[in-house]
Amino acid sequence: MTFDVVQHSRKLNKLIELDTPFVTVTLLDIRGSAPQINGAKALITASGLEWGTVGGGKIEATAIEFAQEALRTHRGTTCELVTWNLQTDIGMTCGGEVKLFFEIHNKGEWNIAVFGAGHVAQVLIPMLVKLHCRVTCIDSRHEWISKLADHPKLTKVTQSDPSSHVTQFPPNTFFVLISKGHATDLPVLAEILSTREAPYIGVIGSDQKAKVLKRELTAAGISTEKQQGFVCPIGLPIGNNTPAEISFSIIAQLIQRRDDAGVLDHKSKSFKAKN
Repeated sequence: MTFDVVQHSRKLNKLIELDTPFVTVTLLDIRGSAPQINGAKALITASGLEWGTVGGGKIEATAIEFAQEALRTHRGTTCELVTWNLQTDIGMTCGGEVKLFFEIHNKGEWNIAVFGAGHVAQVLIPMLVKLHCRVTCIDSRHEWISKLADHPKLTKVTQSDPSSHVTQFPPNTFFVLISKGHATDLPVLAEILSTREAPYIGVIGSDQKAKVLKRELTAAGISTEKQQGFVCPIGLPIGNNTPAEISFSIIAQLIQRRDDAGVLDHKSKSFKAKN
């Protein structure tokens, strides 16, 4: 196995491990001038060229631009075969054509915001980062945030006013409210319901807590219609009240809502060829 193949394999495995969307580009054929050979490969992410080369210069710049646009517009796994004229499509002075094969791997982004780093979060978050998602945990208590093991998929935020962080999340973020109590969950919940649409908002607690939350949200001017947007008690009605089984019930509900919302496209798309 050559050094290039080993490096390619390592980089590819790392992208897969971190759930980073990427495109593998293979140079299949070239007629004209390019500083590469057939079979040359490159790995491209939304940030740009990660590894390898398919010829450098305008050919590679065009391939990177094409791959990044594909990551913005495609979900799931798909392939595209393109044939570009070096003059008219790429803007090179020499004549000829280049044929490139793009393998696009983009499951989409699943962002989960967990408010609270207490006992349930300490069990829940290490389980969540094993899934295809990005997790942010917010808590005012640095001592609890610091207990969470570092992970490439986890962002840890110590914030004295957690509700002020609600606006920082991208659209379609799933919200999990499991903070130290009613007084800390309520302002975060009120901010979410007041300022954004979310595919999932779950609040830990009991049926009685849900009634109190709704009464206080009404007093804060949040409509009954808006209040239909959160789930309390959080999680599916399974298991007992230990942190581990609560965590399993939350993850089961998150996956259920994720699939209902179509956040991640698990279906492979058909092969398309462009000439």
